[in-house]
Amino acid sequence: MTKQYLKPIALAISVALALTACGKQDSAPAPAASTSAPAAAATTAAADLGKSIFDVSELDPKINACADFNGFVNNQWVAANPIPADRTRWGAFDKLAEDSLNTQHKIVEDAAKGADQAAAGSIEQKIGNLYKSGMDEAAIDKAGFDPIKPKLAAIDQLKNGKDVAGYLDKSFAGGDMQVFQFGSGADFKHAETQIGYTFQAGLGLPTKDYYTDPKQADLRKAYLDYIAKTLQLTGVSAADAKKQADEVMAFETKLAAASLAPVELRTPENQYHFVSVAEADKVTPHFSWENFFKAQGVTIDKGFSLSQPKFFAEFDKLLASAPISQWQAYLRFHTIDDASDALSKNFRDNKFAFYGKTLSGQPEQKPRWKQVLGAVNGSMGMALGELYVKTEFTPEAKSRAEELVTNVRNALKARIQNLDWMSDETKAKAIAKWDTFLPKIGYPDKWRDWTGLTIVPDNYYANLEAAGKFNYEYDIAKIGKPTDRKEWGMTPQTVNAYYNPTDNTINFPAAILQPPFFNAKADDAINYGGIGAVIGHEASHGFDDEGSQFDGAGNNVNWWSEADRAKFDARTAKLVRQFNDYTPIKDQPDAHVNGKLTLGENIADLGGLNVAYDALQAALKQHPEEAGKKIDGYTEDQRFFLNWARVWRGNIREKQALLRLNTDPHAPASLRAIGAPSNMPAFATAFQCKPGDAMVRGDDKQVKIW
Repeated sequence: MTKQYLKPIALAISVALALTACGKQDSAPAPAASTSAPAAAATTAAADLGKSIFDVSELDPKINACADFNGFVNNQWVAANPIPADRTRWGAFDKLAEDSLNTQHKIVEDAAKGADQAAAGSIEQKIGNLYKSGMDEAAIDKAGFDPIKPKLAAIDQLKNGKDVAGYLDKSFAGGDMQVFQFGSGADFKHAETQIGYTFQAGLGLPTKDYYTDPKQADLRKAYLDYIAKTLQLTGVSAADAKKQADEVMAFETKLAAASLAPVELRTPENQYHFVSVAEADKVTPHFSWENFFKAQGVTIDKGFSLSQPKFFAEFDKLLASAPISQWQAYLRFHTIDDASDALSKNFRDNKFAFYGKTLSGQPEQKPRWKQVLGAVNGSMGMALGELYVKTEFTPEAKSRAEELVTNVRNALKARIQNLDWMSDETKAKAIAKWDTFLPKIGYPDKWRDWTGLTIVPDNYYANLEAAGKFNYEYDIAKIGKPTDRKEWGMTPQTVNAYYNPTDNTINFPAAILQPPFFNAKADDAINYGGIGAVIGHEASHGFDDEGSQFDGAGNNVNWWSEADRAKFDARTAKLVRQFNDYTPIKDQPDAHVNGKLTLGENIADLGGLNVAYDALQAALKQHPEEAGKKIDGYTEDQRFFLNWARVWRGNIREKQALLRLNTDPHAPASLRAIGAPSNMPAFATAFQCKPGDAMVRGDDKQVKIW
């Protein structure tokens, strides 16, 4: 299940973003003035390393930093680094992710070559067999769509809504989800316990608005053509395929009308609706939840979250009223679509033509090894991470990162204590939440056990199915058990980070703890402007518009006074208006950022950068001999902001940019480079900006939250 509460800093990767804004995804501190010895010691050495730390020749002297800071820092790099043909964007995150992929590529290649000699049942053997089977294109192409014929035959046998309900029960038990999603998550009201969550899904287009927005008419037509072509590839006649495509579109349009939009899904009340099994059955009288849970092998105690009741009521209505031919067309298409990446080349090309080219603007497919590596990560990502960190993340790096986390967290505590708009009563509760933060660095303390998963060297589709079922059963087995705060929701090889409000953890995978974010040889300014701001970002998520509705134990409770909440909402409303005014796509003046959709990330950027800046100042006070020094002609304060902007350098294809404006809870990267700094007087001071400059907001426009 896509977890509902994940808070990543990086731009979301998935095209199917209906649930992207959600996800699950989750001793006395050192004095605030303390700094990490490794970072401080590196300050002097940095002057000798010059361009190896921050290449100032990349800066554009023709652009005034106070007018366009993103352009000043990043324009020359963007011009010199075009987007690769197999990508929809290219920037600092993507470059680092590419480096991680290349490292993983060697790991899986070596595992595939040594699979026959590896210990039976070892993760090396399983990963090797999985990768080997995916790279055997000849066998995959020869099989065509044979692997899914039993599923298609079962769909053909359905006669009524009761049959459909039984089919879904069985399909879910095999790890294949259709129409909705089901998995485990911490109970919003009793976060120490895992419960079951059902969540809206079932759409082939990105959000509900794509089904009715006049601007998306051409895309809807392309989607209809894609559905028909997909069905034709399995032998359905052109005329029948067109008829079935119309039925699928009509069916999904009804589901979409009952679905919530991405902005609505950011509200905790729309993510959690606890009911007993009997109460759920009243919402869906034609779908027995008792039968469903029995088929999954799950025992539901007091209840579960039927997260979007309106959606499930419409699902039930369709069970009772939609013609069986329409249900069959819908299930048939999605069965083929879900499997296409593991089927023969004609299926893969067909899916890419719509989701890659038409929807996202990607000119070429990724090379086969990247496609298969993506499947390995999706199926056995944490096992691959176990092999990854053996060579790519040292205990020393983990220790240094932990010290940075401590320093930034202490800066956040000081900011909360010194707020001029919050009452002492609410501050005390905010600090109580801060006290319970659990930082996790690099990789899990305990690796997952893969015993019971069988992966063979010569059947790619069967391997993916086996892994899907294994992972689904692993997930739902948590229901009714205590929440494990030490469990990770991201793999170590992921270039990202996240906060989880339901367990109050901040998480930093190994792959992001590298340049430009973290460099053991860099001066403090570079590290605090990079990974320091990332740490601050994730910690600030605990106090954004969503995270602030959860306490330190992970429960969705109100710990605010009414007056303090009103002040918070007034400040965040100003940030919403700021981002609503941005129009980031050239020649598309009507394409605005959605300030409400991106609010949580924008709060975290603003809070995170302020907190990291404070932590840098504390570090410099500990080493006054370094304060005021320039490296490559720039002060520590300037280099702090320069590295922040460098993190967000990049370019994106227009179709992908439009898609993300509609679906992504993160603002465009170019705006993240300037949004937070433009609200900070420290930036204006560092670059000697004047009132009226684009990067200087007047007191009435400036946003100050944490």
